Amino acid sequence: MKVKDICTLQNGRAFKPEDWELEGLPIVRIQNLNDENAPFNYYSGEYSQLHEINNGELLFSWSGTPGTSFGAFRWYRGKGILNQHIFKVLPKIDVDLDYLKYALNGNIDAIISKAHGGVGLQHITKKELDEIEVPIIPKEEQIIVVGILQHVEAIIYMRKQQLSALDDLVKARFVEMFGDPECNPKGWKKESLKNHADVLVGYPFPSEGYAEKGIPIVGGYNLMQGFIQWDSSKYWPDIQGYEQYLLCDNDIVMAMDRPWVNGGFKIAQVKSKNLPALLIQRTARIRAKDMEQSFVYALLDTPQFAKHCNITGSLVPHISNKDINSFDIIIPPNDLQKAFSAFVAQVDKSKVAVQKALDEAQVLFDSLMQQYFG
Repeated sequence: MKVKDICTLQNGRAFKPEDWELEGLPIVRIQNLNDENAPFNYYSGEYSQLHEINNGELLFSWSGTPGTSFGAFRWYRGKGILNQHIFKVLPKIDVDLDYLKYALNGNIDAIISKAHGGVGLQHITKKELDEIEVPIIPKEEQIIVVGILQHVEAIIYMRKQQLSALDDLVKARFVEMFGDPECNPKGWKKESLKNHADVLVGYPFPSEGYAEKGIPIVGGYNLMQGFIQWDSSKYWPDIQGYEQYLLCDNDIVMAMDRPWVNGGFKIAQVKSKNLPALLIQRTARIRAKDMEQSFVYALLDTPQFAKHCNITGSLVPHISNKDINSFDIIIPPNDLQKAFSAFVAQVDKSKVAVQKALDEAQVLFDSLMQQYFG
């Protein structure tokens, strides 16, 4: 059935920045759908009931970055007011809302193929979305499908929580061994990072030179907090002439434009299994010279580094290589750094096993989505 025959799509309200307040009902924006930790803006004035949402509502984000912003979401964070670029999905027929969410997301490639706009930010019109066809099966079968998909999603969530717990374990071990770097309770010497690490900013690879296959490029678009989304990489045909921008095993990479996600910096370490790879502009590579790379990474992945950075730019917030180079770091004895690095290596082995289980669960989920809605 076509979307227009299944449901009515009610767009949110076009709030302006001057409408934002510190109190009132939360304004639900796309960032609040993608990230439960994203802050709200609020509104206390009059509004249409058409724009009010409550727990259980089905929403569809129709503007933003394909692959991250587009898609259907169930809302369970209380009463709010819907911002523009998000549809409230109001069924016309008897359909399970979770099933409809999966059905819409199962056709997300077809939806994105209709999107308009430049590189990065795109949108699909209501008229085009209305014409998308999704499979509608009997209600009792819908409930079975939802149960299967939710079970696999629960496994995926559990694996992600395990990875997060392992990351927290490393951070706890860091504090146990070195204390708070800002307070420096053990009185270790402090020096600028530039004295102990080489910082390189990537090359401005022109988009017209991208290839369908080749050498993956690492940049802010595929950098996340603690990992790199390799499946969303852009590619360069070869490395000839760009050898200095080749990444090595354990290199630290950091986004310099829009440098944070989910409340933390976009920073990760490159692993050998993903190499060769190239570094693009507005992305920094940090390579330790006389210190343990794992220790330097842990220092950069702290609130102290975030506090140190002079983030500038209103439209595109960014940091500079000066921010990175001038960061004062503690210099503990090498044997302590090596002990920490060995601990991180052991945790990384556990993370590899959990990541493998996560990848398998994700493949199963994607396969089921294709089976039910492809």
